[in-house]
Amino acid sequence: MVEKVSDFDVSEYLDDEKSIAAYLSAVVEENDTKLLLAAIGDIAKARGMAKIASDSGLGRESLYKALNPEAKPRFDTILKVLISLGVKIRFNAITEEEKKTNDKKASTVKKSIQKRKSHLSDRPIDRRHANEKARPVRNKITPRKKNRTAAEQEHNRIY
Repeated sequence: MVEKVSDFDVSEYLDDEKSIAAYLSAVVEENDTKLLLAAIGDIAKARGMAKIASDSGLGRESLYKALNPEAKPRFDTILKVLISLGVKIRFNAITEEEKKTNDKKASTVKKSIQKRKSHLSDRPIDRRHANEKARPVRNKITPRKKNRTAAEQEHNRIY
């Protein structure tokens, strides 16, 4: 027997500030910024993007861009949106158990960053520009010929 399951849309359940605050608190516990942006986006959709945009002083399109999970919005933008949603940020001290969990996550992140850096250091270095930082060679671009004849220029323009 197959049961039909409807799509879950959290925005249908975010009808007051308490439920919004509880939802955001649960999301913040996950320590995932992409998830937090998606959650704020869900709440903004529940309240109406145009209303949130006007209340926060942002453009509607800018709000959509800022709340994209892949975006890197400024902190003041997020604060404006949260205030217009009727919630505020509250800080609590981290317990010893949470510190241990966060330390494990941080060491995993550090290891992946070190692995990425070592991978980049294996690339050949382009040292043509002495006043700039040495950077990995991505692809070689052949320089353009400066002194082309009029016939060569015309040939390149046509073909």
